[in-house]
Amino acid sequence: MEPRTTLTTANLKTTTEYLEALAGLGIRTVEDLLLYLPRTHEDLSTMQTVGSAPLDTKVTISGTVEDIRLIRTKRGKKLVTATFTDREGESIEVLWFNQPHIKRMLADGDDVVLTGKIVENGYKLQFQSPIFEKEGKRPLVHAGRLVAIYPQHEKITSKWLREKIVLVEKMIDRIDENLPEDIVKEEELLPRPAALRAMHFPDDPEQVLKAQERFAFERMFLLQKNVLTEKQEWQGERSDKLKIPMDVELIRTFFQSLKFTPTDSQRIAIYEILRDMEKDQPMSRLLEGDVGSGKTLVATAVIAHVLKHGGQSALMVPTEVLAKQHAQNITRLLIHFHSFIEAKRKAGEINWSVRLPTVALLTGSLPPKEALAIKQSLQNGTIDLVIGTHALITETVQFKNLLFVIVDEQHRFGVSQRMQLKEKGTPHFLAMTATPIPRTLALTAYGHHDLSVLLEKPGNRQKIETKVVPPKDRLVVERFIDVQIDQGRQIFVICPLIRESEHEDMNEIKNVQQETERLKESFSRRRIAALHGQMSAQEKDDIMRRFKEKEFDILVSTAVIEVGIDVPNATIIVIEGAERFGLAQLHQFRGRVGRSDEKSYCYLFTTTPEQARSVRLKAMEKHDSGFVLAEIDLKIRGPGELFGLRQSGIPEVSLTSLLNPELIVRARRAAERSLGMSAKTA
Repeated sequence: MEPRTTLTTANLKTTTEYLEALAGLGIRTVEDLLLYLPRTHEDLSTMQTVGSAPLDTKVTISGTVEDIRLIRTKRGKKLVTATFTDREGESIEVLWFNQPHIKRMLADGDDVVLTGKIVENGYKLQFQSPIFEKEGKRPLVHAGRLVAIYPQHEKITSKWLREKIVLVEKMIDRIDENLPEDIVKEEELLPRPAALRAMHFPDDPEQVLKAQERFAFERMFLLQKNVLTEKQEWQGERSDKLKIPMDVELIRTFFQSLKFTPTDSQRIAIYEILRDMEKDQPMSRLLEGDVGSGKTLVATAVIAHVLKHGGQSALMVPTEVLAKQHAQNITRLLIHFHSFIEAKRKAGEINWSVRLPTVALLTGSLPPKEALAIKQSLQNGTIDLVIGTHALITETVQFKNLLFVIVDEQHRFGVSQRMQLKEKGTPHFLAMTATPIPRTLALTAYGHHDLSVLLEKPGNRQKIETKVVPPKDRLVVERFIDVQIDQGRQIFVICPLIRESEHEDMNEIKNVQQETERLKESFSRRRIAALHGQMSAQEKDDIMRRFKEKEFDILVSTAVIEVGIDVPNATIIVIEGAERFGLAQLHQFRGRVGRSDEKSYCYLFTTTPEQARSVRLKAMEKHDSGFVLAEIDLKIRGPGELFGLRQSGIPEVSLTSLLNPELIVRARRAAERSLGMSAKTA
């Protein structure tokens, strides 16, 4: 009885291990197993013979096994040998290493199909460790056909999965359709059961392509339906209070008040936003623009438009430094616009006016009395625009007539935080991001917004000279940096780590603590400060403020250096361990310089000489468009690695789908039809 008990326990342990491994792959039910799709297919439909089979190439041969033996080697390993004879009578030796169970599974005289590589061992040919499958009444699963290749686990192999899926093949017809019947018909898609059968047991490559199209569309449709449902929930009930008629003359006058000509992209974005605001439901729009493309100007023009119509606006940003920067820049633009209007009115050129705006800054560091006064003014309507951090979404902040909300760097805020803003008065909503997201990805990641994109950059800023620098050229760059500081310029230095890592393979990676000390020795005459994520928000804001006010020559920082921070006097950025960052993030870093008319430089230091030859990093030298770099990053690193998108759910969608604009537009329009929305995806 004891051996039987031991065997049962061992079987139970093995079963548990397999169940845990399956759970790790997301497979807990028969339906999960059938929905676990192959990553590719291998054409093993052509049967070879021993004589015609090429060496060292995977081949499939049908024949008979004889003389099966289990042998122990001198080193104690187990070896199964057999003689295999194909249908033309040619024989070859077969070896299976460390698979003694094969002796129990095969018997002399069995008809089998072997799939593997024939190799030359000394003076004879051998079939080494082929996959075998007995021939009989059932169709072949592992050979003689297009064979499904699945994403694997160290315990769960493609072969194992094929064997289990064939056992539940009949259950495929019980899998429910999850797309509307009219969508399946209009889009000419395979029904879900037929597509599953074609993926697991295809008859030809054409079937596989149709099934792949079906599942790519399905994933994208469901994702688009989800984000569009979120959009509908955001827009909620209609209200005439939200309607703001487009004032073309005001916007034309605003453009005239500027010292430069707005780009076509800025003009189009402003028009799209104001057109949305004419409706009786809240706008939900994403303004996407590369570093320096002028998103703030677009927002300011719309704020001025809302101001003339008696509404309040709120701008929420991630940090106090950014809030203060926006407050200064936007207030300056609005005051200048007011003065410009007054001058034209007095000259008799226009017969309308806009009152001088009241702007407030609301952050967590404000003294309680000041914060209370601002909150009271917001509630009674005497403040037109409030700019702040998370402090804006506290329960004590109420508005008299909030019509327009802007969230800058929207990926830094969660859905719940955006919903808290909505509760302040169901305003029109504009999200802004400097993360250059390919349009197809933006329609997927941020599909709950309509999309406006700024493609050009205003003014005549010089291109930032970018160089990938191997370790041997460090001294040359540091001499140039010293000269630039002598000329009054400031420098950013970005490091991947805060402090030295305990992992041996990361010993050579630069960190803020050690690099700050090294630079203090190398640049002993210079004022150097450090900034990293473990500092408090107040400490970080204080250091950034002092750097902007030219109290430091060099700022050594981790990746926490804020998007949108404007330090015009900083003309060089050095990025250490550049190979550890994605192109989109490197481009974001590069945008910290080049914010004045002075020539600016970006140096990408690599840890090893080999990394300096990286095609990916060399793309930074060739391209200054964040959108081009984001496309390259998407192809090389995948969607989850794009800066700011890790939490979007995008990694669940295949890269092929994300690079297929036609598929995304089809899926979005179908989702809009199914939800009864007007299709307007561009």
